[in-house]
Amino acid sequence: MRADVVVVGAGVQGCGVALRLAQAGKSVIVLEKAIPGAEASSAAGGILSPGVEAEHPGPFYELCRASLARYEPFARELERLTGIPVGFRGGGTLEVAFDPEHAEILAARAAILEKHALPVEVLDDLEVRKLEPGLSPQARGALYFRDESSLDPRPFGRALSIAAIRAGARFLTGTVKRIRTEGGRASGVDHEAGRIDAGAVVLAAGSWSLLVEGHSLPQKSVRPIRGQIALLDTRPPLLSRVVFSGKGYVVPRADGRILCGSTMEEAGFEKLVTAGGLRRVLEIAIEIAPELAKAPILETWANFRPGSPDGEPILGAGTLPGLFYATGHTRNGILLAPITADAVSAAILGKAPPVDLAPFSPARFDAPGAGR
Repeated sequence: MRADVVVVGAGVQGCGVALRLAQAGKSVIVLEKAIPGAEASSAAGGILSPGVEAEHPGPFYELCRASLARYEPFARELERLTGIPVGFRGGGTLEVAFDPEHAEILAARAAILEKHALPVEVLDDLEVRKLEPGLSPQARGALYFRDESSLDPRPFGRALSIAAIRAGARFLTGTVKRIRTEGGRASGVDHEAGRIDAGAVVLAAGSWSLLVEGHSLPQKSVRPIRGQIALLDTRPPLLSRVVFSGKGYVVPRADGRILCGSTMEEAGFEKLVTAGGLRRVLEIAIEIAPELAKAPILETWANFRPGSPDGEPILGAGTLPGLFYATGHTRNGILLAPITADAVSAAILGKAPPVDLAPFSPARFDAPGAGR
């Protein structure tokens, strides 16, 4: 079996890269141990917020902003290609303070962002409650990132995989035994279905990336970080936009469902919803919007973010020629899906990526003082 490119992992990163490569005329095989998008991609909140996730100006913030700028046309493209609504909605993001100390932190960050002419508005307590009447009366003001958005990751991941298939990518279920090397470069993979030769390999296996033999990444460059989430129901909808506190967040859907998240736990690969984790996310949600205490719980789940030492993704080429990365996105996998697809596919095609990938090379973990 042979392809121009083999992609290991069929989450949103792997499917996005596969879509762009297939659209460029490359033969692509995508390898997934189970169902495409069934792991972290489908378990995410779907928050598209550079302002909250990338707190300071720099390459990571610019990467997030570049991805956000691509999002609406990317979402509409997927809907056109597949007929699947992905729940993309604007309205912005609120980062709300519920105590004076957090209010001071937000004010200081707003000053930094405004100094660099980055988009943020500072709201007082009356303004924020006028914008979201369902918020707690304890709100002490907020940062408002007006141009930010959210989407529903489950249909988004499904649409991405279907779009990639319709563009010509082939999906194969099973376990990857190892990444093959010949002549000092990646030459394909050994799969349970047999040997697959390829001109390039993309490692997009998320939290499982270091379990793929031949990954050529530094030790501990990707690890699982468990997140637990609860989904509540409100009718009529209690909130209109994503709201962060200093502890967690709530993500409203258009139909009144509200996703409450999320823990950040070093728990290995134990995919469990725990009493303590569930209590924590519900307490955070109720602190943000007290009426949520009356909302029924529709669903709970847990999954693993692919955490990197500095919280930023691993993108592009590494030290082994022919091996490319689209992993380590920590809690920004959904936000960074469009730019990852465009930038990593460009690197494979020998074109200039739309952003500089050097800051996101795995080589940064070998530098003195690397990591957090």
